[in-house]
Amino acid sequence: MDTDVLIWYSRGHQKAIDVIHSLDRFSLSIVTYIEIIQGVRNKKELKTFKKALGILNAQVIQIDELISTKAMFYIEQYALSHTMELADALIGASAVIKQLPLITGNEKYYKHLPEIEIQKFQIET
Repeated sequence: MDTDVLIWYSRGHQKAIDVIHSLDRFSLSIVTYIEIIQGVRNKKELKTFKKALGILNAQVIQIDELISTKAMFYIEQYALSHTMELADALIGASAVIKQLPLITGNEKYYKHLPEIEIQKFQIET
């Protein structure tokens, strides 16, 4: 699960709620977790987010040697040609190494990664 989907979920957007609640379980990179934590405005929001992860049976994927090596490769290959950034490389590498689809509304950051399975998330405006 990419950060943008969880942000929409936290804002109460029905499509994001439906997508997340349709899953028996979902995973998110520790990078996504940290990005969300950095964006909370107070301790109540932090507590609510952490409680939601527990209720939703979310698994936080830690960065290990395989993930960091894959992310390093992505940065070497795509930083110059596709402006791949560290957080996206780690999130993408986590999905690839764990063989999980990445639900994201930011397909442009990941579509050049040959091994990744992207599930597009789109908010209609």
